[in-house]
Amino acid sequence: MDMNEDSQKAVIEGYIAAYNAFDVDGMLAFIHPKVVFKNITGDGVNAQATGVDELRTLAEQSKSLFSSRCQEITSFSSDGAAAAVDIKFEGVLAIDLPNGMKAGDILRVTGRSEFQFREGKLFKIIDFS
Repeated sequence: MDMNEDSQKAVIEGYIAAYNAFDVDGMLAFIHPKVVFKNITGDGVNAQATGVDELRTLAEQSKSLFSSRCQEITSFSSDGAAAAVDIKFEGVLAIDLPNGMKAGDILRVTGRSEFQFREGKLFKIIDFS
């Protein structure tokens, strides 16, 4: 059963609000148990998880990277079966990174997230940055 556009948008907004609040349980409330997640950067897949338990582990690990973080939706589109959002991200690093960025530095990136739904929850999430 396809979700309507408003329902899709509400699920995505709830998921992102929980992400911004570092609320892993809140994020997972919007996630299908058999979720497939991938984060893709210019050089390929840099994080992935299959199933809600793997995604929980990944989400808990990523919390330690930032002292604050905010994803902001800049556009939303849906074709009925899937939805996509353009994202503006800003986070304050909590740790030094191998790329030379230091704790306290502000990381700003733009990206796109694509979502598929199953049973009213996020079933497939692909983040591009």
